[in-house]
Amino acid sequence: MDNGESSYRRFLDGDENAFGEIVTVYKDSLIFFINRYVNNLAVAEELAQDVFVELLVHKRRYNFKSSLKTYIFTIGRNLAVSYIRKCARKPECAFEFIENEKDKIMLEDEFVREEEKRELHEALGRIPEDYSTALHLIYFEGMSNEQVGKIMKKNKKQVENIVYRAKKALRKELEKEAVLE
Repeated sequence: MDNGESSYRRFLDGDENAFGEIVTVYKDSLIFFINRYVNNLAVAEELAQDVFVELLVHKRRYNFKSSLKTYIFTIGRNLAVSYIRKCARKPECAFEFIENEKDKIMLEDEFVREEEKRELHEALGRIPEDYSTALHLIYFEGMSNEQVGKIMKKNKKQVENIVYRAKKALRKELEKEAVLE
């Protein structure tokens, strides 16, 4: 699998449908990744759109030295960090969005799975940002240590150390949660 590079090459050659393929492949996981930073799904969706606009406007910036996914997620991380910095300077930029809730089927096993996901998400929020970012990129996005290193601006060994420490910290947080219940 070429991770979207062939679609991007077709887009550069004038095939507009190829860009739609890229958006379809990366949109949802990019939104989820950005949401880890901004904790607001509507803002994460807007920032993800900005990532794709950046890709459209600056077509030739991507140099095919890393995977397209790594490039896209690096732009996403940079936009999320910029948004957070902007909000720190201007507290009024924290928008309140009303989101429609999905109709939920209240089956017991589905409830348990959702509760476990929530606990994991909360535990990830309580460990250092570098830890949760590295774990997300490796385990939810399936990226390699090298790709994570490019996004986080770390070398491979630093990423390995961060992942080791992150797993340890996450385990400790999950154990704390289990003791409190």
